[in-house]
Amino acid sequence: MAPSEVVATALAPQKIKRPRDPRLDFFRGVGMLIILLAHIPSDGWALWIPARFGFSDATEMFVFQSGMASAIAFGSTFDRSGALMLIARIAQRIWQIFWAHIVVFIVVAAIMVVAGTRYDGVSYVDSLNLVPFIKDPGNLLVGLLTLTYVPNYFDILPMYIVILALMPVMILALKIQRFLPFALMISLWLATQFGLTRLPAEPWSDRPWFFNPFGWQLLFFTGFFLMRGSLPAPRFDRRLMALAVGVVVLTIPFAWVRFQEVHPFFQMAATRLAPWTDKTNFGPLRFVHFMALCYIAVNLVGEKGSRLRGPVVRVLTVVGQQSLAVFITGMVIAQPIGIALDHAGRTTDAEAIGNLFGFGVLIATAYLVRWFKSSPWKS
Repeated sequence: MAPSEVVATALAPQKIKRPRDPRLDFFRGVGMLIILLAHIPSDGWALWIPARFGFSDATEMFVFQSGMASAIAFGSTFDRSGALMLIARIAQRIWQIFWAHIVVFIVVAAIMVVAGTRYDGVSYVDSLNLVPFIKDPGNLLVGLLTLTYVPNYFDILPMYIVILALMPVMILALKIQRFLPFALMISLWLATQFGLTRLPAEPWSDRPWFFNPFGWQLLFFTGFFLMRGSLPAPRFDRRLMALAVGVVVLTIPFAWVRFQEVHPFFQMAATRLAPWTDKTNFGPLRFVHFMALCYIAVNLVGEKGSRLRGPVVRVLTVVGQQSLAVFITGMVIAQPIGIALDHAGRTTDAEAIGNLFGFGVLIATAYLVRWFKSSPWKS
């Protein structure tokens, strides 16, 4: 190599890959397993997931961590290549997620049709409210492709698509003025609380999307700007930790159904709090509860995840690194697992086998996707 080529190579900008945050991948992996349990119909294990003891659940984990991951993936694209490349990359991701949503719907609908009727005489198609689609697939196929037909089971990815579309606006707003994106986030969230941002989920009714993206964007972009450094992450403080623990503990009586069964006061209180814990529009108490849980979890695993060690952590980290593929797989296999449990009988052993089988499929999916992404055929 000529001296001039050596100098040119040395002076060329090197692409430095930002290291992944082990906490992000680990907790995303945990969230994927919890989401699977929540999606398996009538699963006994789902009675013990965090959602049963508080206002927030695994959806908050998915959205918040997706925001943090997007800050790494898309924020760096903007820093390196500018707004045009950012929009192009986000458009590509939206395209991928859109078709993933369509495929998941078709596959799950086909499974429900083949499964036939449940033990109680209800068809599996009806259990997911897919009868309208089976009766009129032509018109509703248009609704499916335009996201004006969004059955409840298939609502997370459409929400994610809309939030991703908001990302260039938020990043450019940050370049204009430091506090502008936060004003936009809060304004959109407030508009949602007053019913101004409803998106239609069915052509024949006024039912809105179960997850309103203009409410949930508040949590997504909180994670996004925390990872970008635009929002300062709170340091460990004993008083703040005590407050977070207090919020989580005091929430339990008003969220856990066992308390509501013991005394009517808790049932009445839960009813009164419903607008503040609303899942569709992302009520404020969900945000408070999740951020308290987040603060506790981040400090329990040590600085930069220093306490995250061991084979279980490594496996869950791989699951978290491939979260989109794992999430889609979980959406598909949750229903067959529920169908199998209906036929086998929902005994303790059957549920354990079904849930552990589901975990195994998600883990295998994560490792298989990682293997494909490594392009082993190029070695």
